[in-house]
Amino acid sequence: MSTPSNSFSRKPSVSNPMELVDRYLQAVRFWLPKTQKQEGLVAELGEDLRSQIEEKETELHRPLDQADVSAILKRCGSPMIVAGRLGPERHLIGPPLFSIYVFVLKMVLLWILVPVFLFIVGPVNIVNARGDWALAAARTLGDLWSGAFVAAGTITLVFAILERTHAKLGLEDKWNPLKLPPVRKQEHKTSLAQTICELFFGFFGLIWLLLLPHYPVLILGPARTFLKAAPMWHTFYIPILLLGVAGLLRSAITLARPQWTLFPPIAQLVQAVLSLILVNFIINAAGLTSSGDWHPFVVLADAAKNSAQSLRVAAIVNVSILLSLAGAWLGICIATGIQTWQLLGVIRKRVSGAGQPASLHV
Repeated sequence: MSTPSNSFSRKPSVSNPMELVDRYLQAVRFWLPKTQKQEGLVAELGEDLRSQIEEKETELHRPLDQADVSAILKRCGSPMIVAGRLGPERHLIGPPLFSIYVFVLKMVLLWILVPVFLFIVGPVNIVNARGDWALAAARTLGDLWSGAFVAAGTITLVFAILERTHAKLGLEDKWNPLKLPPVRKQEHKTSLAQTICELFFGFFGLIWLLLLPHYPVLILGPARTFLKAAPMWHTFYIPILLLGVAGLLRSAITLARPQWTLFPPIAQLVQAVLSLILVNFIINAAGLTSSGDWHPFVVLADAAKNSAQSLRVAAIVNVSILLSLAGAWLGICIATGIQTWQLLGVIRKRVSGAGQPASLHV
């Protein structure tokens, strides 16, 4: 009979290996397509892994420890690669990368190209068409279609190359089963792909903000030849930059500390409130002053101050920016309310769960 101290010392070696399998299955489930077959595939994989563990225990005549189970999982492959093998093979972009591919595609096409063509390229085409709205709309839609086709093709090509080469980059040998995130309840599951994409686009968004003062073409496009940013942006540039840095830090901390379940909703709410305050100040700054002057968002460059056509373009762009800011203010208000409700829900669940005994893994 073993002594109590020996029994106590063996508990981690008995329970932790199976917990490692649960963590592995959770990671595989994340990378699998969200279909009706997902749970069946995960259950089948779990049965196979537990069967391998039982066979190894029979062979060694002892329970497996973490190192033994880790070696079995390592031999099976990383969760992303295993999900790719379990998922369908009919896609140009396989299941491991498909969710990130769709997110990037939506980000570029809907959140970058459409606003640029709607609020900058469109007004320029209207002026160049000399009031012919049909011609301007046709040119804008044609340019948008061409830009979207090139952007979608480039993104697809990049992800297709990643799909075919990621196995050759040594990723399969570098992953460590012991570093898999702990098992969490479904309602507290944080999207890893979303956090990575937020960090990725937050980084490049910050670089874009830093380059804007030196390269106005990044936001004005061809209109940079006769438009420039109004002086009011000198006041708000630093706050906008700091807000971008805060968003980048939020995504980095969420990725580095996934166990901090309260941090993401609190940080998102704080960032939303700060964004709302900043947008409100920008809108008020552009309003009528005591002297009756209106502070525009863009003004004519020195070389185009005597051009009536350029003046009409500037007016259209200013109104477009004002409407966009008003829409952003309304959207942030709605998002703030939703994030407040979600935060209260997380707090309620933590408070209600604190009084319940923790379940034992046997």
